Amino acid sequence: MRVPNLLTFLFLTCLTAACGPEPEEPLGLAAMPDQLVAWTAVDSLNQRLPSSVRVYQGTNDELPLRAWYVSVDLTQETRARVAVSDDVDLRETVSDFARDEEACVAVNGGYFRMDADPASHVGLLMADGEIIEAAIGSVIRDDVRYPTARATLGITDGGRVYIDWVNSRNDSTIAWPAPNPNRPGAPAEFPDLTQANPWPMRDAVSAGPRLLRDGSPTITVDEEVFFGSSIPRVHPRTAAGVTAEGALILMVVDGRQRDSRGANLTELAQLLASAGAVDGINLDGGGSSALVVDGVLLNRPAGERIQREVMSAILVECPAS
Repeated sequence: MRVPNLLTFLFLTCLTAACGPEPEEPLGLAAMPDQLVAWTAVDSLNQRLPSSVRVYQGTNDELPLRAWYVSVDLTQETRARVAVSDDVDLRETVSDFARDEEACVAVNGGYFRMDADPASHVGLLMADGEIIEAAIGSVIRDDVRYPTARATLGITDGGRVYIDWVNSRNDSTIAWPAPNPNRPGAPAEFPDLTQANPWPMRDAVSAGPRLLRDGSPTITVDEEVFFGSSIPRVHPRTAAGVTAEGALILMVVDGRQRDSRGANLTELAQLLASAGAVDGINLDGGGSSALVVDGVLLNRPAGERIQREVMSAILVECPAS
């Protein structure tokens, strides 16, 4: 959907990244230690899962920070897909997604309008080849229109996962090798959509911004027109990444808690990289962040065990044991 004006966009980003006091910004990437957390395998879960799915937990008591990720070796038997709620209000908890879809892993997906009933997705949402919501083509900020191509996770018919900057054109999706060079107050020229590359995905979910590209931090806040929002600040987080070998990484970071303050985008990129990702994307965070593995909710969304209902989820289907 298109965000019609600044007030709507700011309201949306408050809902998806959570409004509140502005926390102090952590150190930049270059000033951080090599690894923000020490990752350890969660054996109690791993012994119940196929070898293609591994679960890890990481902690840093000094920051403090607590995070989890799942590494998924995508094979013919272990597949990822995007799911969309079929409830009347088009939203349900991640645990509901996992149970109803019989998924061994489930994590929340993209941004959505919480003030809409039924819910409406913000940016591209595709499931089983059907476009539920088209990509956002532009955003108006301070009465200035900016072209947008936001980071999107896509899954092919063959089960491979890609992260690209994506637009919609008619009934198809297209991708760009680089984002629009937007800057606050200086919008990029609107691109010729016929020059983009076809992006033939079965499933897709937009969010953003991008965090990693080809192994390097590539945090395109301005280019994707997230500047001026709360999204770059410290929050509970959900992210996804892809390793050089094509494995899928699904990650959550607890936040707004005494033992885990959350992460900013720079830290989130570093966490993904430490898990082996070379490409990465920020997904909906704040109270939406939830990771369920084998029916177990690993994190504490917004410090509680009560999960927010969300519109979309990324699921992993494991082979029957």
